[in-house]
Amino acid sequence: MEPAVDIQDLTKVFKLPSLNREQVVAVKNLSLQVAPGEIYGLIGPNGSGKSTTMKVLLGLISATEGSTAIFGQDSRKVSSRAEVGFLPENPYFYKFLSGQETLHFYGRLGGLSKKEISERSKELLALVDLEHARDRRLSGYSKGMLQRIGLAQALIQRPRLVVLDEPTAGVDPAGSRKIRDLILKLREEEISVILSSHLLEQVQEVCDRVGIIFNGKLCREGPMEELMAIEDQTEILLDKAPAELVEKVTALVAEHEGASLIRSGHPRTTLERLFLEETSGDSPDTRS
Repeated sequence: MEPAVDIQDLTKVFKLPSLNREQVVAVKNLSLQVAPGEIYGLIGPNGSGKSTTMKVLLGLISATEGSTAIFGQDSRKVSSRAEVGFLPENPYFYKFLSGQETLHFYGRLGGLSKKEISERSKELLALVDLEHARDRRLSGYSKGMLQRIGLAQALIQRPRLVVLDEPTAGVDPAGSRKIRDLILKLREEEISVILSSHLLEQVQEVCDRVGIIFNGKLCREGPMEELMAIEDQTEILLDKAPAELVEKVTALVAEHEGASLIRSGHPRTTLERLFLEETSGDSPDTRS
């Protein structure tokens, strides 16, 4: 099956405006593929080359060496981006437009008919939970609402590939959860997704495969389950175990040479989960 994204030996060098003709290698010999319907997480520290890789893929900047393709088409060709939706980290919107007007604007840019735009915008406003704010100007939207309308505009043309750059940056936990749920819905519709994020818990929850970029190189890649598994350890989780049972398990482990108990105690929740439980998942974004 033809990959949704095929990047081979990508290298991008930026020349600095100096007398010494200095150069910065942002990406070096990077190769990766994204399968159709797959959610691929691209993670790494700031300045590692994530955004540069996506910009080359989207044709926003040119590669120094190597090739990038989208569903078999050279991504330097404008036609390759007809089936691609993009949400940058800091999207720019016309704040005087309403949510519905924003989707109509992008629909027209995409060449959709008035009937298609009307049907699609109604569908997307429901999908991103912004029906209550469809007529509100974007100047009155919260950060989470802006990110969700940004995701809606990325989907207006029914793309087969969606590229998301830090989609939950600056969004509160409840709003972030909504965006992650939307990403999972894209998988159900067999839409391929490239997700760049520094929020590792988010990546862990939604991605099928992950690539780790450091200093412009892909240093680790694989299915999420394989990357997260610690091969020489086994986890046993007990519910309502009395102290004497825990003691027996500990003694049994001690009888086997080479085996050791790493830790015991009550499992921990996450701060995000605790926040959502205490607030019942409510967010200012949901209020009209």
